[in-house]
Amino acid sequence: QVQLVESGGGSVQLGGSLKLSCQTSGHTFSRLVVAWFRQSPGKERRGVAGIDEYDVKHYDKSGLTISRDKTKRTVSLQIHNLKSEDTGTYYCAARIGGGAGLRKEEYPYWGQGTQVNVSS
Repeated sequence: QVQLVESGGGSVQLGGSLKLSCQTSGHTFSRLVVAWFRQSPGKERRGVAGIDEYDVKHYDKSGLTISRDKTKRTVSLQIHNLKSEDTGTYYCAARIGGGAGLRKEEYPYWGQGTQVNVSS
């Protein structure tokens, strides 16, 4: 069973940067495809970045950097030049193998989320 724990959320000012981290366990890390999703207030959960087992990356928008650390078994998401629309709960999701798509239906494993608030 894949387990995911997000960290790194908090309150950040407009234009700032933030790094979120997803700690994984329960399966061979090299086989995991991991994606980050954002759920803003009143909106659907939406995929923003994904990385597959071959380190191929897929982004929904600019201003993001996703990376994986094989030693720590973590997948990080850096958000640059934060805007108010970046406010929301960020979830890490995973599946075993396959491309780094950004549809939430593709991912059976989810973390509990970490909150990001962008303020002026």
